[in-house]
Amino acid sequence: MLGAGFPPETVDRGLALGADVIAVDGGSTDSGPYYLGSGTAKTSAAAVARDLRLLLRAAAGAGIPLIVGSCGTSGTDSGVDWVSGIVETILREENLTLRVARIYSEQTAAVLKERLGEGRVHPLPPMGDLDAATLDECTHIVGMMGHEPIAAALAAGADVVLAGRATDTAVAAAYPLMKGMPPGPTWHASKIIECGGQCTTNPRAGGVLATIDDDGFVIEPLDPAAACTTTSVAAHMLYETVNPFEMREPAGTLVVTDAVYTALDDRRVRVEGSRFEVADQYTVKLEGARVTGYETMSFTAIRDPHILARIEEWVALMHEVLAGRVSQTLGLDPSGYAVDIRPYGYNAVLGSIDPASGPPREVGVMMLVNAPDQATATAIAKIANPLMLHLPTSDMDYLPSLAFATSPAETERGAAYEFTLNHVVDVDEPTALFRIEIEGAPR
Repeated sequence: MLGAGFPPETVDRGLALGADVIAVDGGSTDSGPYYLGSGTAKTSAAAVARDLRLLLRAAAGAGIPLIVGSCGTSGTDSGVDWVSGIVETILREENLTLRVARIYSEQTAAVLKERLGEGRVHPLPPMGDLDAATLDECTHIVGMMGHEPIAAALAAGADVVLAGRATDTAVAAAYPLMKGMPPGPTWHASKIIECGGQCTTNPRAGGVLATIDDDGFVIEPLDPAAACTTTSVAAHMLYETVNPFEMREPAGTLVVTDAVYTALDDRRVRVEGSRFEVADQYTVKLEGARVTGYETMSFTAIRDPHILARIEEWVALMHEVLAGRVSQTLGLDPSGYAVDIRPYGYNAVLGSIDPASGPPREVGVMMLVNAPDQATATAIAKIANPLMLHLPTSDMDYLPSLAFATSPAETERGAAYEFTLNHVVDVDEPTALFRIEIEGAPR
């Protein structure tokens, strides 16, 4: 991922091995809805600039294109412009002359409501039919492009393509598909290399090189100390897929049921037998996020063995006492706000399905208050302050002392977001929902 860092020598090795294109993903939904909802990046400008400087130098020196997908983490228009501004600065500082294309993927509620009215928007499980009001509530909506807009930008003469939200695979698949490589091996290779070194014996080793031909592809790590094995390569089809033998793209489905993985040596793997089944209808997946309220967080630590032996009782009592005090002081019913209390060190991650048994040794309690406005969220967290510091269980005849992690104990987190769209829209042309600009022409 752009901004996550990589060893510079792995890029040099890729060029020495004859790479025809450099492809890197710039974002993901892995870190939750905030980045799409707010239109901001999870990576720092300094980290993105460091990676881009190395990649732009490499692309310019080798005369090959550089493709970045899902710019700015979520692929919003502001994310594309943010990365574009960093690129412009680097090109100027490095005295590089490269044509830059920007592909915008953000969608308007008005256009999507027209498609919805035409019956062209469909839910993906477990979502139900889309309500038009949901589109209006989204702060940002992006369409997830396939390879076609990227290929169109390359065909128009772009040296650098900065794409909005794109499938992870489309970023790598665009150039080989444009050059006539078969879709089965191309899409499969693109899936395997989407996370770089994750398909190798050293996930931290940087990138990998895929070489695609008419019958399959060969994949090898760019770090000489790392290796691709048949297991490490085949296993990546288990990653972020509902079915390890199939993966849906906007244009169709990659099927690897008959794929054969063969070790060519102790570092390289060849894959044959992948195929791509073209869908009857081309679809673009939609992602949208909306504000759910405003959050304030407080964190305390418990070491008292008596409380820890009754931690579930303590959490339930915290909810009960806090609700009563909020009602007394603010006049608020619990339906008007939400309090999430997570005892880390007990079952904060897995909840009731946690297989661990017995009392924990210590617990960090995170409380998140969500309310319609920041002031209310913080007021509730402040009411909880003495409870987070001294709340005893019902059978204790003294006040325990717990430990706040920070002073002040309350941290305002601002707007909180949730994903609201898991739908696809039918399109007649793969590029219809996306806007391509090259060399700064007006949008």
